[in-house]
Amino acid sequence: MSRLTKMALMASVLACSVAGAAADTIKIGINQPLTGSVAASGNFITDGAKLAAEAINEKGGVLGKQLELVIEDNKSNPSEAAAAAEKLISRDEVSAMMGAWGSSFTLAVMPKLQEYGIPMVVETASSSKVTSAGNPWVFRIAPTSEMEAKAFGQLVPEFAMKKVDFLVVNNDWGLGAAGEFGKMLKEQGVEVGMTETMDPAAQDVSAQLAKIKASDADTLFVTTGYEQLSLVFKQLKALDVNRRVITTGGSQFPDRLAEQLGSAADNSYHILFFAPWFPDAAANPEVAHGYIDQWNQKGYDKSGLSDGFRGYDAITAIAAAVEAAGSADPEAIRDALWKVDVKGVNGNIKFQKVGVEGSESGQSSPNVYVVEIKDGKLALP
Repeated sequence: MSRLTKMALMASVLACSVAGAAADTIKIGINQPLTGSVAASGNFITDGAKLAAEAINEKGGVLGKQLELVIEDNKSNPSEAAAAAEKLISRDEVSAMMGAWGSSFTLAVMPKLQEYGIPMVVETASSSKVTSAGNPWVFRIAPTSEMEAKAFGQLVPEFAMKKVDFLVVNNDWGLGAAGEFGKMLKEQGVEVGMTETMDPAAQDVSAQLAKIKASDADTLFVTTGYEQLSLVFKQLKALDVNRRVITTGGSQFPDRLAEQLGSAADNSYHILFFAPWFPDAAANPEVAHGYIDQWNQKGYDKSGLSDGFRGYDAITAIAAAVEAAGSADPEAIRDALWKVDVKGVNGNIKFQKVGVEGSESGQSSPNVYVVEIKDGKLALP
């Protein structure tokens, strides 16, 4: 046998070995912002996904196989999110995906799902466009901005608001939140004043806050990620802007804000989708406590608990679908996601059809919480 023939044979054996190894796992793609403007949240969500996969694998995996998470950084950028999806699908041949944090990132990924026929569980994005676009490969476990606004609407009378302003990140997430909350507040007789926007990477919002300071509104709604929100609170204090502040979107890490910003964050309210400081208030306390225990055993940053659950619940839902499908085939997983009914950290995960008739997306109905920072501590108002 010639040396060339031997090399070809070895290459063939190696290829078969790699293919066999791949067949022993079920690959799930993770498309998250691990760097960039909202990296804190993306990393915590990825940690939550790892915890769920680890717990599932310790119990024998799914269909006798281990879950393998293939993680890509979308760099807090829509075009990078689409490129990450392409890699996960074409190069890594994942059976399903979780992603892609922001609404703009997720919307950029969605054409890839239809092109290749890959289901994705959306763990964070809140824009109504995500589920109204007519994409049958999309299943969202996060509440829409409309759902968030309607839930908060029950508390509006308690705040006795007369006029509100908005300061939001200039993308689908921020603009969608301003639109839905503004609509809800107007229906309740609250006057809606100005809406100021900020670039996702902006390091100075003093010009917007100067306009807001001159307003006669009593409440300011803010929608952006933790990194920029910290800046907003610091500049509010520096400019002596005296407003009640309510943040939306669920990615604010209020415990970290309270600890790091002191009085600058006092008397602010934060809309969340899981409140780990009050696990007994969760719809499924036993699941919430189990998730928190796993997180703490790993020594992860406790601030990340309020975001990490998104990844935990998303992987839980995908694993349940694979089990129901009896296969790692993407189309079979997509069909099985409609049958999923599992207990998540933030309530039961069960998808209803929404959007364009004939190509509906799935939408679950998670819980919504409000926490207050009061005297440097978190409280349920």
